[in-house]
Amino acid sequence: MFSSLSIAVVLSTVLSSVLCTPLSDQVAALRLDPTQVDRINTLSPDTQYTFDFFHPTAGIVQGVAGHTVAADTATFPAVVGNGVGMTVGFLGPCAINSPHTHPRATEINFSVNGTLRTGMLAENGARFVVNELPPGSMTVFPQGAIHFEMNTGCEVAMFVAAFNAEDPGVLQVAQRFFGLPVDIVQATLGGLGVVEVEGLADMIPDNVVAGTDECLARCGLTRPVQPNLQQQPRVSGNAFPTGTVASAPPASSPVKSAKGSKSTTGSPAHASHHA
Repeated sequence: MFSSLSIAVVLSTVLSSVLCTPLSDQVAALRLDPTQVDRINTLSPDTQYTFDFFHPTAGIVQGVAGHTVAADTATFPAVVGNGVGMTVGFLGPCAINSPHTHPRATEINFSVNGTLRTGMLAENGARFVVNELPPGSMTVFPQGAIHFEMNTGCEVAMFVAAFNAEDPGVLQVAQRFFGLPVDIVQATLGGLGVVEVEGLADMIPDNVVAGTDECLARCGLTRPVQPNLQQQPRVSGNAFPTGTVASAPPASSPVKSAKGSKSTTGSPAHASHHA
């Protein structure tokens, strides 16, 4: 007969094998390795030390206007114990990597092939910092600062964001703010009604987002319908009051130009062509 302890151990082992992916198992093993030599031995074969941003299998955040690809502990185990991470952005014409923060890392952002408009708010009392980054230039976003990058051109632009943390984290400002309890959002916005709060929340598009009216007009584009699946999940603590009905997320569609169809989505293939 099995003891209760034996049964518990067996069940735990079975559940672990079901719930843990090979990647998470590898990351867990690397965290237990006492030295860099041990981590190198764990990461085998040598290709474990490479990450392909043009053909990623994980770490992709996709919006109608472009996408980003992250190499961090969740997608690239080789960074474990090394204190670094990286994200590469592929921004379609006029696309914006919408305002966000990295709670655990400072970022160095390098513009590869296009001109980026960047902005940053570091904290209360700090002035707003805005810059244009032509190809070959970079800027710094301090840890926790709200910041954004916008492609001001009419071709796909790529940026490289390097972090001093292997798990920098990311917090998209608009989605998370409207994911707070409704009464808190209402009060913060001066007593805005529940329906208005819900309506605004449903309007926030998935990152990467279509850009400013000026840029879209200059590039001969119109604003597309954008999905909004990246909203904060609703639980009891931040649920809308009973009786309000959330609107269904709109389907995505490419940006249309006045002269025909033209997509703003920055794909790896496009980015490699322009890089």
